[in-house]
Amino acid sequence: MVHMRVLKRKKGKKFYFYLQYSFRENGKVVTKEKYLGSELPKNIDMIKEEIEQAQKSRIYSKLRKIKDNFQKEWKTIPESAKEREQKEIAIAFTYNTNAIEGSKITLPETREILNDKIAPKKPLVDVKETESHAKVFLEMLAKREDITRESLLGWHKEIFGETKSDIAGIFRTYLIRVGSYVAPDWQDVKKLMGGFIEFINKSKLNPVELAARAHYRFEKIHPFGDGNGRIGRLLMNHILWHAGYPMLIIEYKKRKSYYKALEKDEGGFVKYFIRKYLSVHKKRLGS
Repeated sequence: MVHMRVLKRKKGKKFYFYLQYSFRENGKVVTKEKYLGSELPKNIDMIKEEIEQAQKSRIYSKLRKIKDNFQKEWKTIPESAKEREQKEIAIAFTYNTNAIEGSKITLPETREILNDKIAPKKPLVDVKETESHAKVFLEMLAKREDITRESLLGWHKEIFGETKSDIAGIFRTYLIRVGSYVAPDWQDVKKLMGGFIEFINKSKLNPVELAARAHYRFEKIHPFGDGNGRIGRLLMNHILWHAGYPMLIIEYKKRKSYYKALEKDEGGFVKYFIRKYLSVHKKRLGS
């Protein structure tokens, strides 16, 4: 979240060292410098860590403010309006998450399928997966439960049971590639998922960071033959929602930056995710 570099400047006949660091603030890059002295300090790594931690603390404070303001808003909304709002979120989330995976169903068509039970002249697979995804999403919002092997397999089976019955609700039993990325050996998937689930349930991370890391790690394991993106995005919003944070919809029209972030290392993806989260929910930060 903080980019740093050591600068060496000459003044007269002497050299002096500075630590330059930059970070994003309200959509702009802010650059600052810290004077280090005429010699490079032996504790330079500690100085860098202190700056990094100060920046993290500032960001986490913003995330908590978003949560607090969201909860204040949510408490003032009547139950009937909350239900309508959740349905609207289900429509938007279902459209975008399916479109990212190649669905040809448009946003208006998603609304017609879910609200009016009107099926467009589009592939039946896309229609079925629109219906089943929204159903799983709304059930996930309504019921708080721990993330377990069974819950993840259950989501997958419910969404893809009618359209991909041969792989629905089971971990993959074959090698899989995603572009140039080769997912772990299928024989390691159960063990990897066991460690992954333990990580989620024992984590003390801020929920927004946890959602980012969980999504990234899930996609790297790629436990299912298909549908990993949709389950991974459900998972991140499960973490956010049940921790009291507003959710995040990865928009289809902005999918390229999302794909690019997933190609980075975990730290790079976390930076992308938190930056996007702060941008989407900036109105909840107030002045």
